Amino acid sequence: MAQATGSQPTEPSAWRPRLVTRPFLIRCVSVIAASASYYLLLSVVPLYAQASGGSGDTAGLTTGALMFATVAGVLLSPVLTARFGNRPTLAAGLFLLGAPALLLPASGQIGWLVALCLVRGLGFALTLVAGSALTVPLIPPERRGEGLALLGVVAGVPMLAALPLGVWLADRTGYGPVSMAAGVVALAAILTVPALPRQKPAGDRRIGLLAGFRTGRLLRPTLVFGASALATGVVVTFLPLAVPTASTGLVAVALFLHPATSTATRWLAGRHGDRHGAQRLVLPGLLLSVLGTLLLALTHSPVAVVLGVTVFGAGFGIAQNATLSLMYARVPGEGYATVIALWNFAYDAGMGVGAVGFGLLAAGIGYPLSFVCTAALMLTALIPAVRDRDRTTARAGLGA
Repeated sequence: MAQATGSQPTEPSAWRPRLVTRPFLIRCVSVIAASASYYLLLSVVPLYAQASGGSGDTAGLTTGALMFATVAGVLLSPVLTARFGNRPTLAAGLFLLGAPALLLPASGQIGWLVALCLVRGLGFALTLVAGSALTVPLIPPERRGEGLALLGVVAGVPMLAALPLGVWLADRTGYGPVSMAAGVVALAAILTVPALPRQKPAGDRRIGLLAGFRTGRLLRPTLVFGASALATGVVVTFLPLAVPTASTGLVAVALFLHPATSTATRWLAGRHGDRHGAQRLVLPGLLLSVLGTLLLALTHSPVAVVLGVTVFGAGFGIAQNATLSLMYARVPGEGYATVIALWNFAYDAGMGVGAVGFGLLAAGIGYPLSFVCTAALMLTALIPAVRDRDRTTARAGLGA
C-alpha cells in the first residue's frame, strides 16, 4: 500500500484550481438527496411506530435497526465498490434508501418498520462510501481539505432542515406524504448518477477493510477520530438530561452551537490544512474536544455549558477534517472506499460506545463525574496521535 506518508501542505500561489466544477455540482445533488431522505424519516418512523400501537421501547427498535444496518453497510461497502464500481453502488444505495420509504405507509407493525429500516440503513451506507469514493477524485488535491469541508456543509444543511421538517410535515399532513417525499427525493437522484465520471472497479487493486485496520497510517487517525466522536454521542443524548430542567433554553442553544461550530471549524481546518498540512491539526482538534468535554462537567453553570459545547464543537470539526484529509492522502484511489468506511465506522462506533458507556457510568457516579471520565478516556487517543505525528516527521526527515 505504498503511497504518500501524510497530507502534503500546498505552497500559497496566485492560481488555485477550481473547486466547484460541473461534476462536483452533479455529485452534490445525490449528497443532498441522500441526506434529506435519511433525516426526513429519522424521527418520523419511531413516531409512526408509536402511533400504530407500539411502545416507546419497540419504537426505539426502528432507530436501532437503522443504525445497525448503517454500520454493517459501511463495513460491507468497500467489497461492493471493488466488485461493481462506485457508480452502480451509489445508484443501488439511493434505490435501497428511497424504495422502502414508499412502502412505509403499508403497515405500522413493528416488524415491517424494522425490516424497512434495515434496508434503508444499508442503502444510506452505500451512498456514503461509494459516493465519497466518487467525490474525492473530483476535488483538486491542492484543495482537498476545503473540498471535503464544503461537502460536509452540503450534506449538513439538509440534515439540519430535514430532521425538524419531517416531524412538522408528519404532524400536519400525516405519515404518508412525508414518506413519499423521502422516497421520491432519493429515487430521483439516481438520474444524476450516469452523469458522474466513470471509474473502473478496483478489483484486486483495492485496499481491503481488514488491511486498513492493520495499517498504522490509517488506523492511528481512525482511533483519534473515534475518540473525538465519543463525546458527540454523549452531548446529543445526555446534555438535555444533565443540565437542570429549568435551563431548557440553554440546552437548545447548546445543541445548536455544537453542529454550527463544528461545521465552521471543519471549513477553516480544510483551508488551513490545504496550505500547511492536515497532520498538524490532528492533535489540536483532539485536545480541544477533550477540553470542551471537561467543561461540560460543570453542568450547573450556563457559561461553562455554552463554552463547553462550543469548544468541543470546534475541536470535533477540526478532527473531522484533519483525520479524513490525512487518511485520503495516504492511499491511492483504490483505497478511497476503505478510508471512508474506516472513518464512518469510527464516527458511528464512537458515538454509540460513548452514549451507552456514559449512560451506564452516570447511573453510578452522576453526570459531572461521567463527563470527567469521558474526557479522560478521550485523552488516551494522545498515544496514537503523537505516535502518528512522530512517525510522519521521521519519514519526512529520512526523505529530506
